[in-house]
Amino acid sequence: MKFTGAKILVESLKKENVEVIFGLPGGAVLPLFDELFRSKVNFMLVRHEQGAAHMADGYARATGKVGVCIATSGPGATNLVTGIANAYMDSIPLVAITGQVKTFMIGNDAFQEADIVGITRPITKHNFLVKDVRDLARTIKEAFWIASTGRPGPVLIDLPTDVTLAEAEFEYPKTVEIRGYKPTLEGHHKQIERAAEAIMASTRPVLYVGGGVILSNASCELRELANKTSIPVTTTLNALGSFPEDDPLSLGMLGMHGTAYANYAVQHSDLLISIGARFDDRVTGKIDEFAPHAKIIHIDIDPASISKSVDVDIPIVGDAKYVLGGLLKVVKKPDIAKWVGQIKEWKKKHPLVYKENGLKPQFIIEEIHRLTGGKAVIATEVGQNQMWAAQWFKFSEPRQFISSGGLGTMGFGFPAAIGAQVGRPDDVVFDIAGDGSIQMNIQELATAVKYNVPVKIAILDNGYLGMVRQWQELFYGKRYSHTELRNSNPDFVKIAEAYGAMGILVKKKAEVTPALKRAIAHKGPVLIDFQIDREENVFPMVPAGKAIHQMIGGMA
Repeated sequence: MKFTGAKILVESLKKENVEVIFGLPGGAVLPLFDELFRSKVNFMLVRHEQGAAHMADGYARATGKVGVCIATSGPGATNLVTGIANAYMDSIPLVAITGQVKTFMIGNDAFQEADIVGITRPITKHNFLVKDVRDLARTIKEAFWIASTGRPGPVLIDLPTDVTLAEAEFEYPKTVEIRGYKPTLEGHHKQIERAAEAIMASTRPVLYVGGGVILSNASCELRELANKTSIPVTTTLNALGSFPEDDPLSLGMLGMHGTAYANYAVQHSDLLISIGARFDDRVTGKIDEFAPHAKIIHIDIDPASISKSVDVDIPIVGDAKYVLGGLLKVVKKPDIAKWVGQIKEWKKKHPLVYKENGLKPQFIIEEIHRLTGGKAVIATEVGQNQMWAAQWFKFSEPRQFISSGGLGTMGFGFPAAIGAQVGRPDDVVFDIAGDGSIQMNIQELATAVKYNVPVKIAILDNGYLGMVRQWQELFYGKRYSHTELRNSNPDFVKIAEAYGAMGILVKKKAEVTPALKRAIAHKGPVLIDFQIDREENVFPMVPAGKAIHQMIGGMA
């Protein structure tokens, strides 16, 4: 039986077990949306295409499945670009489907035409322009395969209108074979043996864990390795939750706003075991002074990431789950009792601290943790709110923390929280936001209300673009150039209520717990405007150009 391209696409998405699609219709995708109208595929109408991309991203991070978003041609497609770039930087499996003008009009500057394949080539793992309806089913199979295997990432399918109207026999491929694309899963056994020998010979080892551990579902193997060897564990921002932060071996997050003891441990280590991490600049600080005494083992599925930023001694290309499984078979516990004692001393001497006068963001995060039993899914925007959440919510499970790491996208957290809540309907989901970033996609309150997505928004409202203001305070003589927002901010409670959500205003510490309890108990979306101390800063902090042990503030 022949199907139209639109029906082939919808049926293919069903074959891929797609549970939900986020998007917005437009002229070039009308045939597809007409087919969606006839189908039973779960579609969520957003209010801006960037919101669709972030929702698909948040859904993917929270569930481990491929997120899917759809937009029309031209401006609809270009509105996805920031979300696609965000997913690319953090290696999130995403399939973005864009409409395109008819094939014979491509290149003629037609109405709502944009070369989205060319635009997104640097920020996708792969992209496709489908010119023949007979190629469509195979293209979709390949797109999902590429997005979800190896180092995950976004894939874009650009679909001209005439292709969605044309007809072809529908047969969905059972398997896919792509020449030149065969990700290495199992690391080389000799390299794994070398790594085990280095670990057993070390006296000051540290496990430096990146988001790849969560993406490869290797958290159990990581925990087993740490328990078997007693090696302390530090995580990047996107790896929070891969190792429980209440475990005595946990060092928390490292880097620019990491714990003092994590940064000290890395700088004094003699062996750094990097797993699924890319040595980004927020972690390394001044790169020629990063881990100066350490040999480095680097486990990563992407061979291009090995020694890209930092030269490593023992590279192992492979999936973290497989490589750690192999390592567990041969490694034995090193003699590091003295090292573990040193780290306990650093923890005791340099805990995270804050002054408890006034309405403090750290207290709000701690209360969210306490009232949810530490089990909430936490999405964040970018900036101070993001770092306070990373520092003060003690994560215990993978896929519990959802944040824009590499791109640092303001406006990410709220739509990502919606996507996470859709993927995990039984969990409490919070977006920890700033009053600047929440306004970048605040229109998605309409989406949350329309579909009764019970996400909770905690705005840490200091009336500034907070992290930029912090840098201006510390390094630019308190010249707050265009970062003051309070005099022009809207009434967030009224905005929430106008959309049909619950809005709560909190100005005093005593109001925090009742407000959070009320929000958690409410069955729909809730926005809480916490008007926090205006010039509270995120500490500790590694100034730009400094090594990561050269921190300022935030330590006892």
